[in-house]
Amino acid sequence: MKLLENKTALITGASRGIGKEIARLFAQHGANIAFTDLKEDENAKEVEIMLNTMGVKAKFYASNAASLSESEQTVKQVMDDFQTLDILVNNAGITRDNLLLRMSESDWDSVINVNLKSVFNLTKAVQPFMLKQRSGCIINISSVVGLEGNAGQANYSASKAGILGFTKSVARELGSRNIRCNAIAPGFIETEMTHVLNPEMREAWLKTIPLRRAGNATDVANTAVYIASDLAGYITGQVISCDGGMHM
Repeated sequence: MKLLENKTALITGASRGIGKEIARLFAQHGANIAFTDLKEDENAKEVEIMLNTMGVKAKFYASNAASLSESEQTVKQVMDDFQTLDILVNNAGITRDNLLLRMSESDWDSVINVNLKSVFNLTKAVQPFMLKQRSGCIINISSVVGLEGNAGQANYSASKAGILGFTKSVARELGSRNIRCNAIAPGFIETEMTHVLNPEMREAWLKTIPLRRAGNATDVANTAVYIASDLAGYITGQVISCDGGMHM
């Protein structure tokens, strides 16, 4: 059973990691995929080729999600190419970890711009089209640290917590137009971003997880498939934790 047949999804930051896996599973469930990243590199080309071999239409767009004008232009191009846009997944994200005492202003600004402002930019850009068709699904990728905080990640935690307030506000604003907005808060997920952790920090994280294992990108992508599908048609304004029980 294909849960996203004939739907079109726009996914930011989908050249690698969680975004790439969301794109793959969405395509597996029949969705056409428009996806973005900051620049076209070998990863982006490989993802585009992979998706197009899965029997769906897929196209990559080089775009800076932290720029409103670029986001609006990208959404316009997607509409021209696909004629419809049913699902937006705001996944683009970076880290610039440091203790607050040592954190630079540029480290703060860059994380807030990429992780939080991009969510505003893309949601604002797709809103007119979703309002016109009176349907849509917006999924924002937050984090467990947006719920709990984490030492050395004041910028990242603030950006991910901001996404939660934004998600709930948008759900209230757009619910009457049949547009749903939810957030996923992943826990400790094995990606390129977590590989930089030292073994001691990794073990400390794992001890806080009741399931005693790290998650993977597929765990998050499966959650996104469910939220994007009609099975979740009565769910909006929610934060879905995908963290092995880390946050309760």
